[in-house]
Parts: sequence; C-alpha cells; structure tokens
Amino acid sequence: MAVTSLVSPCVLRQAFRTVAASSYLHTNHQTLITNLSIPSSFPLRHSALRRFHVAEAIKGDIDSLLKGVGDQAVAKEVKHILEMARRAASRREVLHTDFVTPPIVMESVSVLRKLADVNIVAQGGYPEAERCRISIGHPDVLTNDPDIVSALSIAGNFGFQPCSHGDFLGAILGTGISREKLGDILVQEEKGAQVLIVPELVDFIVSALDKVGNVSVTCTKIPLLALEYEPPRTNSFKTVEASLRIDAVASAGFKISRSKLVDLISNKDVRVNWATVTKNGTTVKTGDVVSVSGKGRLKIGEINETKKGKFAVEIIRYL
Repeated sequence: MAVTSLVSPCVLRQAFRTVAASSYLHTNHQTLITNLSIPSSFPLRHSALRRFHVAEAIKGDIDSLLKGVGDQAVAKEVKHILEMARRAASRREVLHTDFVTPPIVMESVSVLRKLADVNIVAQGGYPEAERCRISIGHPDVLTNDPDIVSALSIAGNFGFQPCSHGDFLGAILGTGISREKLGDILVQEEKGAQVLIVPELVDFIVSALDKVGNVSVTCTKIPLLALEYEPPRTNSFKTVEASLRIDAVASAGFKISRSKLVDLISNKDVRVNWATVTKNGTTVKTGDVVSVSGKGRLKIGEINETKKGKFAVEIIRYL
C-alpha cells in the first residue's frame, strides 16, 4: 500500500458511536470519520474501554487490537495502517493510504478509535463511496479534510456501444496504473463514466486514456461537486425474529428460506460489512450491511426487544 506525506476531523460524531455501524459519516461529498476522543455519551463505561497511545499499542498490544479482525488479508492492511499511525503520531505529520476497501476502512476505524493520539479521516469523494482513502495524523496537524481525492469524467459515444463497470476499469488499468490508485467508478450509461482517482495521476489518465472498449473517449478533470451521484433507493420493513442470527434475519430480509440462506453461507456467498460469513450463528446488529451474491444488499436498522423476548428488526433493503 503506497503512502504519501502531507502536513495538513474532528470529534467522532454521534452517528458513528459504535464500530458496528458500517455506514460512514458523510460531509460534503466526503466520508468524515473523526476519532479519537470518545464522547461522554459513548455507550460504554470508561473502565470498559482501555485507550492506548500509538507507541504503546505498536509495542505490546497490537495483537489484542487486531483480535477482532477475522479476515487475515484485512488484518494485514490494518496492521500496516497502525504502523502509519505510529509514524504520524511520533512525527506529528499526516499520512495517507491509497484507496482501500470498505472492510479495511471499517476495521481501521474500529482499531484506531482505541488510540488516544491520532485522528482519522476516510473519504471517497462522494456520499456512500465504497473505496476510500484514509488519512491519519496527530490531532494537532490533522485538523481538516486533506485534498487527496480527484474526479475525472470519461466521455464518449456510448449510445450504440454501452460499456460496463468492468470495461472502464480494464481500460484504466490498461494504462499501467494499479487498482489501489482508483476509487469508485460511477457508470453513466450512454454518457460514459465518472472516476475517483488519486490527484497525482489525473494528468496521466487525461493524456493516456483514449479508448474504452471500441469507443473513443476524452477525459477531463471535474470538481467533486460535479459528480452525478444518485442516492440509493431503499425499502424499509420490520421483521420479528427469535434471535439475531444471520440465517434468521437475512432470510427474512431477502425473503428466502432459512435453509437456502444456510446453503448460501456454505458457498461463501453471504457477507456482513463486506466480510464473508462462515458461521450460521453469526449475529447482526444495528448498522450492519448484509450482502448476498445474486440477491443484493440490505442494512440492519433499529432493533428492539419485544415483550415476549423476541427481536423486532428494521430491515433497509437496497433496491
């Protein structure tokens, strides 16, 4: 993972009180995740959460910090980001990752919120961005949102030769840049696509990318505010379940049988917060995003216990 340095939010907002929330707090087309002083209203007793200084964590407690990260590939990236945090805190500077995936963003926030002397900003260029860049710095220097995400418009005559997300991705990577330098790609059907990218590669892509599939294209830099992003449509409903097990809640949410959901879990087709689920008994909580291959995605909303000891779960289904 490439790292650049730049000296350049701000208390973790109430909407991100629990790390269980997989959605991110968005501000002006950016994802703002600001640590790392726990609000007095944080729903944990002070004694229940030990907060480390970065140097202390790196020296002796890193394994305990990473204990909850089940995916080893994600854990490796989070460990790298912890090392970045150590350098940023000790040198009082700000360091940036390339674009990383949602599980890495989520787990990094989970770990870094336990540290006392760093702030973290994750931004992908627009609300609901999945691939984000993470900035980490000492609170004295990371006081605003770094300008580390740019946008490009790729235009061409796609009316008769439509191109998919994979077509645009393949064409861009064909210029020689790595996937980590690219954020999300917003396909606009006959209009082309808009792409999030690291600023230092904007000029290169503008000059190097001249075709997507068989369609000739032109690339121009655009401001983030010009991104044509349509918020996802959702449908909300409630289900009452005896437990919060993934096989119970997700089967109700996707309106499939519980046995079918169990089969999908066995085939590794079910993910919670972008991490593959391997156990039927995995429990879900408010804020979790559940996705099933071929079925779509849903989010767990408010959960209330009924008088009979069951759970009334709000399901937010993405259409």
